[in-house]
Amino acid sequence: MPGPDGRDGTDVDSDASGVQEVPFRPMSVSEMLDGAIAGIRRRPRTSLGLAVGMTTVIQVASSIAAYFFIGDEARNEVTPDLLLESLGAQLTLTVMGLVLSAYGILVLAGLLAPILGRELVGAPIAPRQAWRDTRPHLGRLLATAAAVIGVSLVALVLPIFPFALLIAVGAHPGLSVLAGLLGIPIGIGLMVWLYLLFVLAVPAVVLERQTVSGALRRAVALSKGRWFRTFGTLLLAMLVTVFMGFFALRIPFLFVQLAFFGDAEGSDATMAALAVDTLGRIVSWSVVLPFDAGVIALLYMDRRMRREGFDLELRTERRGDQLEDFVDLWRTGPAPAPPGTGAHP
Repeated sequence: MPGPDGRDGTDVDSDASGVQEVPFRPMSVSEMLDGAIAGIRRRPRTSLGLAVGMTTVIQVASSIAAYFFIGDEARNEVTPDLLLESLGAQLTLTVMGLVLSAYGILVLAGLLAPILGRELVGAPIAPRQAWRDTRPHLGRLLATAAAVIGVSLVALVLPIFPFALLIAVGAHPGLSVLAGLLGIPIGIGLMVWLYLLFVLAVPAVVLERQTVSGALRRAVALSKGRWFRTFGTLLLAMLVTVFMGFFALRIPFLFVQLAFFGDAEGSDATMAALAVDTLGRIVSWSVVLPFDAGVIALLYMDRRMRREGFDLELRTERRGDQLEDFVDLWRTGPAPAPPGTGAHP
């Protein structure tokens, strides 16, 4: 049958039943979401193993910071005054946890990109293949993920800085409110825009062996004209993540906390409740992080096929049967095809 791009649906790689779960052609949004789930299901040891290790470090560090920085009184007694006194610390820790989780998703997207790329083009996938494909440029992957997060955070902070400065110097409340009403929406908008503009740099730095700056430029080129598609795809992925990560996976652990430690007092009870909460966050994030990371990797591959006709070039040259160097396949990808001669709409 014809695929969504008007060509036949023949694919390079299929499972034993002949059904291709990640099609080798431009993908719809639903196919990218399904493909990310299929990638976890087909390679659970790789995807979940990497996610568990990364999530454990992030969540344990967050829990230790929460225990020591929120304060003894706020841990043992809940009153409005004490909650307000610890609100700044709680907000800071929450933001740090979200930033670290976002960084973990980007790093995991780079680690999983070779696995999804190999499945896409029918290349062999040996044990520990993700590590072998990523290890030569692991430093660049970490730096690229940090650059994407850093640029996004700077874009958020700069428009909000006048608001914070006016509050710090005790300026007229009207000026502070005006600065906040203008700065906060602008900062959030800039942060989202730049994050989506550069997010494809993470798969690019691994699959194309780009430098950090080269990967960022590559992401801009691939995202050109498709920002809203990227936004919609990652928004849907985030909604799935919120539902799965909180409602489906976190709530059982919250019930355990309330049932066994809701009325308990003392440091031992606090430590036990925090341990249950940390375990819940590790379990939930370990499942949803590979999903978000897989969607980012598939977005990159979809953009390569739509903008550069990567799949058509591979089929034309019949390289699908001669995948001796998987890295060169992506790094030396075809130049952008003229309109109507190979690239997809």
